[in-house]
Amino acid sequence: MISTLQTALTQGRALKIISGLNNFDANNVAMVIKAADRGGATFIDIAADADLIRMAKQLTSLPICVSAVEPEKFVMAMEAGADLIEIGNFDSFYAQGRRFESEEVLALTHATRALLPTVTLSVTVPHILPLDQQVQLAEDLVKAGANLIQTEGGTSSAPVHSGTLGLIEKAAPTLAAAYEISRAIDIPVLCASGLSSVTAPLAIAAGASGVGVGSAIHKLDSEIAMIAVVRSLVESLDRASVNV
Repeated sequence: MISTLQTALTQGRALKIISGLNNFDANNVAMVIKAADRGGATFIDIAADADLIRMAKQLTSLPICVSAVEPEKFVMAMEAGADLIEIGNFDSFYAQGRRFESEEVLALTHATRALLPTVTLSVTVPHILPLDQQVQLAEDLVKAGANLIQTEGGTSSAPVHSGTLGLIEKAAPTLAAAYEISRAIDIPVLCASGLSSVTAPLAIAAGASGVGVGSAIHKLDSEIAMIAVVRSLVESLDRASVNV
């Protein structure tokens, strides 16, 4: 399953559907997983919870990424059947006033690698850092053993327009991070946070190997609506890969 993910990253069309690091609502997570599966996503990202992981394995054959900020949870996640792990996603913590600085993210990466030296590891670079510090952290994370770097930024943007212009404004911080980071490191960059079918192709053009989308899907109240959004994202990435 990881090989299919690697292929999608190489082709610049990887799509990760994120249910949320602090989302333990089994019914909602199940809908997100089924939507990702039926909509054609590349992989899913769920909270580090053994019951959710086991449920995911019953619902889909897509690779299962587990997000957390506690390294010891990753050991449990791998034992429960996860395929890869993600330090992040941090968005849900910012509303609580919790910040993640470079030193902490790097320490979490070293601790995780000490526990799980060979597991595919993705690490989120916090958007609260100035862009030059994001690039420096990404370079340090590669040296620490990260296999994939994820950007973020949707919660730091405040679109002033509606429609397409507003969608581009919403995505601007994470697009800027993807552009700068992808030019500084040699591992894939996943652009996430604040993206849509309008801006997903811009992420690929900026240098990302794929995109991650969360709240635009898991906040919907029906599986059919979720599937429609996933399919629109897949189609936009397909068009982007054709035009590269």
